Amino acid sequence: MSLSSGPNSGGTDPLHGVSLQQIVERLQGYYGWEELARRVKIRCFEDNPSVGSSLKFLRKTPWARTKVEELYLFMLRKHPDALERQTHAPNLSSESHS
Repeated sequence: MSLSSGPNSGGTDPLHGVSLQQIVERLQGYYGWEELARRVKIRCFEDNPSVGSSLKFLRKTPWARTKVEELYLFMLRKHPDALERQTHAPNLSSESHS
């Protein structure tokens, strides 16, 4: 007997297990604040942006959170290597450039 329901059951939902903080950090790491503010018109991305202030606003504002989640899903579809590039990006400065 299964408790799953809906088309995204069974671990196929790309948002499953991803926190809002991870989403904001990944989007910011991939797009940067300026591009993120251009793509999602909310002031917390435009005026003195930070992950903390963004999370505070997004947790209180369902329509804005939905837009951010939609952009995250778009990023995953359009640029499937985005997370891999971010995962390896911090190590670039420690590698020797020959």
